[in-house]
Amino acid sequence: MADDVLAALAAVCPASRPASSEDAVAGVTPRYAASPASVAEASAVLRVATDYDLTVVPRGSGSKLAWGAPPRRCDLVVDTLRLDQVLEHAAGDLVARVQAGVSMHRLAEVLGGVGQELALDPAPGLAAPAPGAPDGVTPDGVTPDGAAADGVTPDGVTPDGAAADAVAPDGAGPDGAAPDGPGGGNGGYPAGGTVGGTLATAAAGPRRLRYGTPRDLVIGVTVVRADGTVAHSGGKVVKNVAGYDLGKLFTGSFGTLGLIVEAAFRLHPRPATAAYVTIECADAAEAHRAVAAAAASVLAPSAIEVDRPARDQPITVAVLLEGEAAGVGERATLMCELLGAGAQAQASQPAWWGWPGSDPARPAGTLVRVAFWAAAMPRVLAVIDDAAQSAGLDPAVGGSAAAGVIYAAAAPSVHPAAIAAFVATLRAALARGEADARPASAAPSEYPPVLASAVVVHAPPAVQDQVDLWGPVPALPLMRAVKDQFDPGHRMAPGRFVGGI
Repeated sequence: MADDVLAALAAVCPASRPASSEDAVAGVTPRYAASPASVAEASAVLRVATDYDLTVVPRGSGSKLAWGAPPRRCDLVVDTLRLDQVLEHAAGDLVARVQAGVSMHRLAEVLGGVGQELALDPAPGLAAPAPGAPDGVTPDGVTPDGAAADGVTPDGVTPDGAAADAVAPDGAGPDGAAPDGPGGGNGGYPAGGTVGGTLATAAAGPRRLRYGTPRDLVIGVTVVRADGTVAHSGGKVVKNVAGYDLGKLFTGSFGTLGLIVEAAFRLHPRPATAAYVTIECADAAEAHRAVAAAAASVLAPSAIEVDRPARDQPITVAVLLEGEAAGVGERATLMCELLGAGAQAQASQPAWWGWPGSDPARPAGTLVRVAFWAAAMPRVLAVIDDAAQSAGLDPAVGGSAAAGVIYAAAAPSVHPAAIAAFVATLRAALARGEADARPASAAPSEYPPVLASAVVVHAPPAVQDQVDLWGPVPALPLMRAVKDQFDPGHRMAPGRFVGGI
């Protein structure tokens, strides 16, 4: 039987082989691995998987396969790295169409040749600057804004604090890997991070404040469903709205709906230079005032990040300004004046920029993402502190506060039981509305509903054994219905996503 399966796979995809421990997905080793070189081969591979009832986990670079829950079963890993073509770059239309296995590094090089970029930051784990770049600024002038994974959180709230798209939590994006790995690269991306992985995990960084997340920038996708059917959605025109938006649906699902094989994106002009304005704040209220002032200003910040290494330390606010050299310098001066005494501008990003743990001096073992309405930042920090203290923890805290995303990072040495207690207490407080930013005197109908969630983005296996990574999921029945529609046999990355999807 095993020889028959491998023979069937090899007949449609010559780059098929028995899997090894190096192909393991969150500790689960598959039986086979296939690396299709075309959409036709990818479709044929999934048809063979259907014929032999194989479960499938898509993979790009593999650097984020440890994210999400381990699959209940993994028979076949489908590697997208041979789908590595930039199919079209319509520079005049600011649109590019690429295959899923194209590295973010290579895409940045291609687009940078005409002064354009896909305005997505690397995902967590990118601590090192690009080779040859001064202190975190990449050679092409694009800042490597490392940040955490993203997408619609399990409660139907986007990490930017906004309401979710049609199918809330993360839609689906098969390429179960995500961008990155250690090191830097053109555009801040490592050579191994892939386009498909970026969509699969909906990974976005600090610049989401200005440019949005993968869900905002993808305008079309080609996917292969579990049975091998090839489906297209959207197109290569920014205003194309024909058909169901599979791009948004497939972004961030950890491979649970199908395999992304191509994607089209809207692009942006690449900034010529960047400046960072930083200020140290004594407490959460002061930091929130700085964040709110920068976000409301006409100085067009691309990102506003906060960092607090420990509970008893000050909070640093950093504002990223991008554009032409002369304009950025003037805007940085005005931003310093706006933020007040102590604010200073610099050309290089802070070592901690992007997320707690991106500084090699203080790595993270467990990373928890809290998504909330941006006005609730002081209350969110208070809720995190209370939950951490009750569990005996003191996590580093930081993130894209102006976009409604904060991360809490615990050291690798923290006991799993303490992490579990922290997450449980944090979620209970958020569920009680303790991070609600509405005035007490306001009628509920005058303000949006309380929306906040806590998702464990990454954790060691011992922590995963004790914690529900996703937390409560009000939209779970809808998500399961979508899963049933796209993958009725539940063979695509089973168990990787919320609620065991």
